[in-house]
Amino acid sequence: MAFDLDPRVALNKLAFGPTEAELGEVRKSGTEAWFMRQLKPEEGDDCAARIKAAKIHLKYTAKNPDAEVDEDRSLGVIDQPIEEHWKLLDKSVPNQERMFLRTAVLGATLIRTVHSRWQLRELLVDFWHNHFNVNAAGDATVAVALPSYDRDVIRAHALGNFREMLESVAKSAAMQVYLNNRSSRGGAANENYARELFELHTLGRPAYLNALYNKWRDVPGAAQGKPQGYIDQDVYEAARAFTGWTIEDGTGIGAGRRLPTTGKFTYVETFHDNYQKRVLAAEFDPYQSPMADGNKVLDLVADHPATAQYVCGKLCTRLVSDTPDKAVIAAAVKAWTDNRRKPDQIARTVEAIVRSDAFHRSAGSKIKRPLELYASFARAAGIDVVPTAALMGTLDGSGQRLFGWGPPTGHPDESDYWLASSMMRARWGLLFGLSDDAWKAGAPAVASAIADRPTPEAAVAVAHQRLLGSAPPPQVTAAILGGMGLKPGIALETRKDAVPLARRMLAYCAMSPAFQTR
Repeated sequence: MAFDLDPRVALNKLAFGPTEAELGEVRKSGTEAWFMRQLKPEEGDDCAARIKAAKIHLKYTAKNPDAEVDEDRSLGVIDQPIEEHWKLLDKSVPNQERMFLRTAVLGATLIRTVHSRWQLRELLVDFWHNHFNVNAAGDATVAVALPSYDRDVIRAHALGNFREMLESVAKSAAMQVYLNNRSSRGGAANENYARELFELHTLGRPAYLNALYNKWRDVPGAAQGKPQGYIDQDVYEAARAFTGWTIEDGTGIGAGRRLPTTGKFTYVETFHDNYQKRVLAAEFDPYQSPMADGNKVLDLVADHPATAQYVCGKLCTRLVSDTPDKAVIAAAVKAWTDNRRKPDQIARTVEAIVRSDAFHRSAGSKIKRPLELYASFARAAGIDVVPTAALMGTLDGSGQRLFGWGPPTGHPDESDYWLASSMMRARWGLLFGLSDDAWKAGAPAVASAIADRPTPEAAVAVAHQRLLGSAPPPQVTAAILGGMGLKPGIALETRKDAVPLARRMLAYCAMSPAFQTR
């Protein structure tokens, strides 16, 4: 269909909201041209200088007074390779140093969501972090591995090929630790990673057929080598296939030898179960070449039709609506399947979704999660982001605990979860705090222009136009002025509290349903 998306709608759906400058650029070049550029972002991190310059205060005490820390620490630490971060697991290093790496990745994320040119990539990085969830807040080892996971796994493949991404996730220290595969051995295979690989990363829970069948040959299609879904036997056998896939964490490997301590992926043949296996009705001969068993499992699950249906359904839920229609999912599945060997498979799938009629009809159909609400407000209000511990703590308490969500399912993606009464209070508190610069994370630059208006109703009109691109309905203006205790027509620009009032007006405008959705 014709690509006639309104620029503001496009930036709300495919970015973390519009800025005035970006709105102008999209209007000038056209929405389609902007979108096609977003599908092929330049290599590298366009926010690298900002991230390196940003600092977060780190303070902790130690038994040795000389080891106490009270300093501003650069977020640029996330650029170090994993072997440098892995050194922090030494018992002599305070745990605060390990957990700071999660803080640093979170701070860098906040900067990128607001300032990166490549907004679609940032949106998909958030999606894939949720899809391949790990909990860095609950495990210091995962926290140490998080910068590499974010940089080398999620960000590197966000618009790339799913099969390549799947292997990168499987080999990552963060996932190896989080789902216990690094300790999996022949004769005692740990099924945690294999189960989530099937249930959450690929085929999905709807394809779990164990309640109906408990033998592989009974699964429909299995006799033809094309089972419709998976059962527990597939999980157990896949767990055996991934034995030997581990990380260099100093573990003993026999004969007095130990693995190095770098956090890098490695394969240990003596840990692997070399006997024959059967996964998704495919026979695995015994004693295959190193890592062949695990890679064959990844091939099978990546190419399974249920994976295309499940993952594309999640992409449509994220980009379109909570209940995307069958047509847009079918279009996404076709693009996904047709391009499964292409290096930009995910980008081509996203393009198919965005070009669908369902996407063009979906403006305002998704509730913004706290990260999106924060970023869209900061972008619209002209806040030059300065990540602070207080801001990140508030986001953690908002219901979206980035890189710290406990269950492997990731955060819910349906509106009902984010609209509970406790969540709404947290959302309003987030907006008030941002508008008042309560956490010293940057003040709204547009507030002074709003405060220059002669009357409160004129100021509300400017705030509403900046955030929502339209004049406020009379009832909205009346509600905001009433809530702030301001009478229409009074002189505003002469008041000493004009700028604080203008900031509050921004927050109230952002509470409207039109701004809370995308």
